[in-house]
Amino acid sequence: MAVRALDRRIVGLGRALRGHGVVVGTSELIDAAAVVDVIGLDRRDRLREGLAAAMLRRAGQRQVFDDLFDVYFPAALGTRAGVPDPADGSPPMTSHEVRVRASALREDLAAALAAADSAALDAVAARTVAELGRLANDATTGPYSAQRALEALAPRTAIAAALERLRDAAEDASGGSGEGSGGAGGGGVGEVGPRFADRFTREELRGAVAAFRRRVEAEARRRNAEVRGVERVARYAVRPPADRTPFLLAGPTELDELRRTIGPLSRTLATRIDVRRRRARRAGIDMRRTLRRSLSTGGVPLAPVPAQRAPARPDLVLLCDLSQSVAGFSRFTILLMQALSAQFRRVRIFGFVNVCDELTETVLAAPAGADLSHAFDDTAAMTRWHHNSDYGTALADFTAHHLDAVGHRTTVLVLGDARTNGTDPHEDDLRSIVECARRVIWLNPEPVRTWGTGDSVAHRYAEIVDMHEVRNLAQLREFVGRLLPV
Repeated sequence: MAVRALDRRIVGLGRALRGHGVVVGTSELIDAAAVVDVIGLDRRDRLREGLAAAMLRRAGQRQVFDDLFDVYFPAALGTRAGVPDPADGSPPMTSHEVRVRASALREDLAAALAAADSAALDAVAARTVAELGRLANDATTGPYSAQRALEALAPRTAIAAALERLRDAAEDASGGSGEGSGGAGGGGVGEVGPRFADRFTREELRGAVAAFRRRVEAEARRRNAEVRGVERVARYAVRPPADRTPFLLAGPTELDELRRTIGPLSRTLATRIDVRRRRARRAGIDMRRTLRRSLSTGGVPLAPVPAQRAPARPDLVLLCDLSQSVAGFSRFTILLMQALSAQFRRVRIFGFVNVCDELTETVLAAPAGADLSHAFDDTAAMTRWHHNSDYGTALADFTAHHLDAVGHRTTVLVLGDARTNGTDPHEDDLRSIVECARRVIWLNPEPVRTWGTGDSVAHRYAEIVDMHEVRNLAQLREFVGRLLPV
């Protein structure tokens, strides 16, 4: 019976990974079962690494695997020893009691951080969820909220206390001999040395706090899985891999992770584009011209005429909505196209909120993969009268002042959600761009089902240009690798 239950856990973990976009087939499940048979269940850390090696193919899938592993192979069952259970019918704490408990937990967290005690950090995380994360009403994914617990605890504020403990321990270990060691001629070294060391210690503590936040999230998922079931929690309470995270929902952490993928992704996509370009340049035979030439030889095609090859590299124009609603999507796509700029003869980049401003020099002059977020923060040159996106006015401004950037070799990529805030969409201006360009493609970060809802005119623009849903990195990779004209 225990073996059957373990097999169900492995199969359930594989099914949950597939639900989050990770390819796990029968062979991976067989390998995972073999790993469990060899490693056993005594060492959970080894089991985690063994199953990850058997079931994963890409490094970017590790975070979602770790989250799901904690759900299907939890570190504990029920309430941990020494951790109070607020589900015993006691009334919820008042705001004053929450502040008092959070203050005490921060002291314990600072001590655990200073000692680098993994077991103590696990215990503090469990108490944080139990005491500060309990919801008044059961949520969709369970009665505990990691976000609520972390907001009440504010773990980053424990860094200063942990650093102070480390300084006190260092002074006790040195017996106070460091005081005045800077003497005549050496005072600068005595002052700079501790500050220099503190910088590294503070960075280490920040990393430890980030790891503690993940411990709290894992504990909340474990407790919720016991109430709601592992399948429900695995589906709704686990963040998808970075390449499946919707651009419109990505926060600063997710966007930083996406930026780190630009280098490897651009090299992979550049190889795919080169392969597609070589295939496209394998010109066939122009039958019409061949038959005409054969008239001079009695109808025998002795000299086949090759078809004219397409230009080696096209021009690319990016027209990007940089308003707050879709700025993350546009900025990441700009960085990716910057990394791929060598694949095109000429690249020009225009940003807009309701009027256009050229950003070509700013983007292409920066190193590949550089963080250009602050370069796009100032949208004063892209706005007029208001700060809301207005696609109609932006398209009219582009055709009036920048249409010379579009030629018969140009592919135009429009990036945005096509939400006009109720203004005139100016479809005729979009048609003018289509008439001048080789091809116009619109990348929309919203799902197809929302096109045409509310103030969206995506369904009207889609009748004029080729519009694609590109909600996440996986869809963007698919578009660039297979559909981007070369």
